[in-house]
Amino acid sequence: MEKQYLLHMITPDKNLSAFDVNMAFDAGWTAMPYLGVELDEVTNIVQDAIFSRGPKGLKRTGIFIGGKDMHLAMDMFNAAKEAMVPPFAISVFTDPGGAFTTAAAMVAIVTNQLKIKNNEELKGQRILVLGGTGPVGASSAVLAAKLGAKVTILGRAIDKANKVADLCNTRYGTMVAGIEGDANDHIDELLQYADVIFATAKAGVQVLNEKQVTSAVKLKVAADLNAVPPAGIAGIKPHDNGIPINGSKIGAVGIGPLTIGDIKYHTQRELLIQMHNAERPLYLHFEDAFKVAMDQVH
Repeated sequence: MEKQYLLHMITPDKNLSAFDVNMAFDAGWTAMPYLGVELDEVTNIVQDAIFSRGPKGLKRTGIFIGGKDMHLAMDMFNAAKEAMVPPFAISVFTDPGGAFTTAAAMVAIVTNQLKIKNNEELKGQRILVLGGTGPVGASSAVLAAKLGAKVTILGRAIDKANKVADLCNTRYGTMVAGIEGDANDHIDELLQYADVIFATAKAGVQVLNEKQVTSAVKLKVAADLNAVPPAGIAGIKPHDNGIPINGSKIGAVGIGPLTIGDIKYHTQRELLIQMHNAERPLYLHFEDAFKVAMDQVH
């Protein structure tokens, strides 16, 4: 009898994401939940999973790490990798709150639009991440900085924005290009130099109004994750994909939340399928999600 495909889904939260569970089942996995898990408990869970199955069973066993904190998720991811005892090893994928696949989708679509509209790469672009202190904002900042962009994370409090920026630079090696923190109070000044904007604030919050869009005289591409009215960036509609933003004097184009969501969905699905079909263990996080997302937008 063939062993089932078992995905051990670990979260520090009290519940798994229903979205992630659906995605796992649709990719062919049977999901097994582990709730309220602490970092020092990951090793035991992983080793219980790997030592209870033979070689064929290991190919049908995986770990998914969720939660809402990207840094804790990455710590758990690294702990899971270190718990492997070759040849007892299985795949691990982390996507806390969908932040990694969402950020990957947004950065990939913007990268593609810069190439289409301006024949430019993300490298050297000045990027503002509005509402950027959350996991999607921080993840997108790290991805963009790794591609050579100059990134500023904006938040309501400059201390928190600086803390998030410093943590991203230290933990993920983005200091060469650099991620800076700043406060929303300085947005009008910073808009004068912005080539790209990521709007990653919570649903229903507009972070850029029509007047500010008009004042962004260097803006090339803006991406908005907010699907709940009003739009996070005035003039961007949910399905926009490279559509000129109303009010932009220089023809900046917008990326809407449903366009980003579609690529996010296909990216997460593809990564889960890759784990399902893998002959050797895969270790997947935000950088792997970006590679898949880039394939999805082409």
